[in-house]
Amino acid sequence: MPGRLQHRSALITGAGSGIGLESSILFAQEGANILLVDVNFENAEKASKQVSERFPNVKAIPFKADVSKEDEVKAAVDLAVKEFGRLDIMFNNAGIMHSEDDNALNTEESIWDLTMNINLKGVWWGCKYAILAMRQNPTDEAKGLHTGGSIINTASFVAIMGAATPQLAYTASKGAVLAMTRELAMVHAREGIRLNSLCPGPLKTPLLMDFLNTDEKKQRRLIHLPMGRFGEAVELANAALFLASGESSYITGTDFKVDGGLSSAYVTAIGEPALPPPASLVNRS
Repeated sequence: MPGRLQHRSALITGAGSGIGLESSILFAQEGANILLVDVNFENAEKASKQVSERFPNVKAIPFKADVSKEDEVKAAVDLAVKEFGRLDIMFNNAGIMHSEDDNALNTEESIWDLTMNINLKGVWWGCKYAILAMRQNPTDEAKGLHTGGSIINTASFVAIMGAATPQLAYTASKGAVLAMTRELAMVHAREGIRLNSLCPGPLKTPLLMDFLNTDEKKQRRLIHLPMGRFGEAVELANAALFLASGESSYITGTDFKVDGGLSSAYVTAIGEPALPPPASLVNRS
């Protein structure tokens, strides 16, 4: 039975770890060729090798790029089109959460600028060059391929509600990603180019765990989570797969929240034991 992304190609930024790595694995499992982009080429190369060993029938190509630099994002998109013949899926996932990002009084301008350049400008560049590429996609009725594609931008639950731990630049950047995604979705809907934001809740990834570097900070997050646990990167990858696939063909301009109920909670069941994530998700070979 063909995979959900058979004959399609994807570019994933921040593909060397976390959500990006797990999405690369799932996309390849469903038949997509993938350009794995990361600012750390060693991580991209390791991830690419991992994908290729598990799914030898798809192409998994590593590429180094700093998404805050327009020429490097363009080069990544150009390479994907050159290698795969088209770009069907753009997952603008790369981002940072700087440990010195704080409130309005304590956050340095340099931290603000760095965060905006990567988290917001990087998504802008990714959208721009993906849209240009997707407009040129050839139609192949036999394979179900048409002009257009799916662009997924990683935002955050903090784009919708305030965070208990101050991280002003990060929160502002993700709010802007949400607004930009909505507008681009409206502008390009008639071209068959869908744009959606993926809004993760707190995840057990190196990015967040490095930021929540004390037990106190971790507990300030966990106390607000109805499920009582941090999410797993693969749980977000499953959501990204849905947005990338034809199963979401009538979905554009959405804020897809995958947050364990956080954004819907007023109070949580304090004292109740937290259920662990499904073993099938976290104990994969």
